[in-house]
Amino acid sequence: MIDTHATGEMESVEDFRVRAQTWLADHLPPLGDGWNDRSDGRRERERELQALLWTGGFAGICFSKEYGGLGLSTEHQRAFTAESAPYDMPFSLNVPTLGILAATLVEFGTHDQKRRHLPAILRGEELWVQFLSEPSGGSDLAGCLTRADRDGDVFVLNGSKIWSSAAYASDYAMCLARTNWDVPKHRGLTMFIMRIHQPGVTVEQIRQVDGSLEFCQEFFDDVAIPASDVVGEVDDGWTVASRLLVHERMAVGGGSPYTSGASMGHDSSGTDTTMVDAAREAGTDGDPHVRRLVAEAHVRQLVAGQLVRRMIQGIATGAMAPPAGSIMKLFGATNVMRRSEIGLEIAGGSVVAWPQDSPGVGARLGQASLSRQGVSLGGGSNEIQRNIISERLLGMPRELAADREVPYREVRRSGPSR
Repeated sequence: MIDTHATGEMESVEDFRVRAQTWLADHLPPLGDGWNDRSDGRRERERELQALLWTGGFAGICFSKEYGGLGLSTEHQRAFTAESAPYDMPFSLNVPTLGILAATLVEFGTHDQKRRHLPAILRGEELWVQFLSEPSGGSDLAGCLTRADRDGDVFVLNGSKIWSSAAYASDYAMCLARTNWDVPKHRGLTMFIMRIHQPGVTVEQIRQVDGSLEFCQEFFDDVAIPASDVVGEVDDGWTVASRLLVHERMAVGGGSPYTSGASMGHDSSGTDTTMVDAAREAGTDGDPHVRRLVAEAHVRQLVAGQLVRRMIQGIATGAMAPPAGSIMKLFGATNVMRRSEIGLEIAGGSVVAWPQDSPGVGARLGQASLSRQGVSLGGGSNEIQRNIISERLLGMPRELAADREVPYREVRRSGPSR
C-alpha cells in the first residue's frame, strides 16, 4: 500500500483502481448465489470479509485517516465499487452500519466516540442498527414515546422500538428517545449510542412472510446509558435523526460515499444477468416481448447509476440540498419494484414452485419478491419521499400539522402518557 501519510499526496484514482484489481483477485472469492443470504452464518462471514478488507487496506475508503479510514475521495470509492462487483463482499454491513450509522457518527460523534467505534466498525467487529421506529408511531418518528430520564451521569431509558433489521445479531444502536416533554415534539428528543446486549434490553425477532426472522422489536426496562454516549446535543436529537435519515436515503438509493461494493441486498431483482438467466431457464430468451423486458431492466439500472452520480455530485458541490437524496431513494424504491415485476414475468411459473434439489433462478426471484416492498418503506415510505421533494426541494407549502408548536405533554396521542 502506498504510504500517503509519508508523502502527503493522495494516490491517484487509476493507481488505486489497479492496486484494487490485483488485491481483489488475490484475496476475495467470486460472487456466488449466497450474497443475499440473511442467515447468522452469512452475517459472520461478512464480518470476516470486512476484516479482510481492513487488513488489505481497503476498508473505509472515504472515512478519515484519523479514525481508521483511508481519507480518499468518492471517485476512489466508485472505482473500488466497480472493481469489486464480481466478488463476494460484506454487503449487509453497508446498510445500516457503514452507510447510515457510521456516517452519522462521523458528523455528530465526539472525538472519543469516533475513536472508540469507527475503527472497530471498519474492522467488522461492530455491527450497528438504528432504534427509531416505534409500535405506535408509524412514519412519525418525532412522535417518539420511548423516554430517557436523566439520573446524574446516566440516562435511564424505558420504552420500545420496532422494525430494527438484525438487531438480535448487532452490537450497538443509535436510539432516539424523548428527554423533554414540555417543548414541541421535534425539540425534546436526544440520540444515544446504546449497547444492545445489556441488562434491561430484550430483543424479540419477528417472523416475516418469507420465513426469515431479520426484523426485531426491542423492549427497554430501566436501561442505563452514560451521558457520554449522547450523540449531538441533549434535546437536539431531531437534528441528528434528520441527518441520519439523509444518510439512509443516500445509502438505500445507492449514493453513499461510505459503502464499499454494491448494496445488492436492496435490489431483490438481482442483476441483469439474473434476468437473462431467468429467460433462458424459462426457454423464452428468443421471445421479442421478453427481450424488451430484459432491455427495460437494463436501461433502468443505467438510469439509476447516472442518477446516483448526478445526485452525489450535486449534493457534494452544494448545487443540490441534502434532501435531494430523497430523489435517489424514491427512484431506487420504484425501480426495485418494477424490476421485481419484470423478473416475475420473465421467470413465469418457476417463481411459484420449483424442485427442492435444484431451485434455479426462478426460485430466487420468487423468494426475493416477497420482501421487495421493504425498500419502499425503509428510510421513509415513497409518500414521505414525495413530501420531502415537494416541500424541501420544490418549495411547496407544508402539510398541516396540528401538533407542530404544542408542548408534547399536551398532545393527544395513543400509547403511554408521560
